[in-house]
Amino acid sequence: MTQAQSILDRRRAGILLHITSLPGPLECGDLGDEAKRFVDFLVSSGCTLWQTLPIGPPHEDRSPYQCMSVHAGDPQMISLEWLLDKGWLKELLPHLEGESSSVYRLACLKQAHAGFLESAGAYEHCMLERFRQEQSHWLDDYALFVALREEYGRTSWHAWPQPLRDRQAEALAAARVRLAAAVDQVCFEQFVFFQQWKELKAYAKSRGVILFGDMPIFVACDSADVWAQREYFDLDEAGQPRVVAGVPPDYFSAVGQRWGNPHYNWARMEEDGFSWWIERVRGQIALYDWVRIDHFRGFEAFWEIPADQETAIHGRWVKAPGEALMRALFAALDGVGLPLVAENLGVITPEVEALREQFHIPGMLILQFAFDGGPDNPYLPANHVENDVVYTGTHDNDTSLSWYQHLSSEQRQAVDEHLAEYAEPMPWALVSAALASRARLAILPMQDVMGLGEGHRMNQPGTMGGSNWRWRFEWEQVSSEHSIWLGRMIRRYDRV
Repeated sequence: MTQAQSILDRRRAGILLHITSLPGPLECGDLGDEAKRFVDFLVSSGCTLWQTLPIGPPHEDRSPYQCMSVHAGDPQMISLEWLLDKGWLKELLPHLEGESSSVYRLACLKQAHAGFLESAGAYEHCMLERFRQEQSHWLDDYALFVALREEYGRTSWHAWPQPLRDRQAEALAAARVRLAAAVDQVCFEQFVFFQQWKELKAYAKSRGVILFGDMPIFVACDSADVWAQREYFDLDEAGQPRVVAGVPPDYFSAVGQRWGNPHYNWARMEEDGFSWWIERVRGQIALYDWVRIDHFRGFEAFWEIPADQETAIHGRWVKAPGEALMRALFAALDGVGLPLVAENLGVITPEVEALREQFHIPGMLILQFAFDGGPDNPYLPANHVENDVVYTGTHDNDTSLSWYQHLSSEQRQAVDEHLAEYAEPMPWALVSAALASRARLAILPMQDVMGLGEGHRMNQPGTMGGSNWRWRFEWEQVSSEHSIWLGRMIRRYDRV
């Protein structure tokens, strides 16, 4: 049986922080010097892993789990200083009063493209052309999708003129001519993004830091992938989803979560030998050292919600061909195993765990979930196993300090009793429990490393807008004591 690589070959510690949460002068962090400085912080703290959220181009709500492409990178993460160093951006444009950060960054990227065309050497032009050729299997459609979306006021592709909506050949050919400059701009942005990502990955590797990425199982309906490959999704004749993805009522929401992503046409995918998935996973393992599969349980069975339902309550579980998919992935990608971790949270059945364990894929343990129920709670430290990844909380949880402060007095007492051996105030007691766990990988959200409380949550599941996906830190908030204490605990629990 082909199995996942033994990525948990030794005890490690890492930090969960999205790229957008890095410090910087604009509204979101980027792949420049601050990212490298964070790698240095990891090293100084004894951590050997950096986990990010998905890095694709999000919609206006900024959710990295609803991106416009499963392959593209978010141009808002492009470092403008890097472009200045290259000489393609001659100087930063004036940031006009009231101008959004996203509009400003894209304006600078247009200037950088013009500078590239004017001053880049033959080798750099050759690199861009090679990138466009090597990535054409997704880049051609994505670049045209973005150009058309801008032309039609950022409306969903479902609202475009019918010939473009349905990808009639003549309409697409005319659009490629009409929007050639815009398509070239998008391709340049993707070229720059992946050049910067490659440099960051090389820097992390040189310092002994693993990059751990996140692959959402589902795809946004308003995306280049669904527009260009409708046959792989469960859609009606107009391209609208018949049923949408989500999860039933759970810890996070009494009405469940209605994500709105279209479900896959699994029968069609299986006919093609899961080629769509093979290309997707191949791209992910080229980007990252390890990859987390978000909502892994959807490979065994998925929650199917009628598209006309406003909540996730009236859904049903439908079987998915998870074993056949996993076999195809392992067979296609060199047959040597894949560096995967499964997000196995929520309504997890024995069938889901059997699928994960069949391929020896590590799962996740969340300490904030550990203290309800009896001694058989799988999240309790006593029940952890080596082939797992333990977290104090994830991007969907409140910070550990805020979580603790909002517990009832009885709940806090139960937590205190379980964590008494660590003799630390919260959240340090929970951090210590994660580092002490027998799970070989312990990951701490940056908010917990900094001891932050209420108001520093990354995301509130089941809600949109507001402060979701906007949290950032400043280096002034990170004292040397944070790094020293964390390093001491990492050494104490043999995670060096």
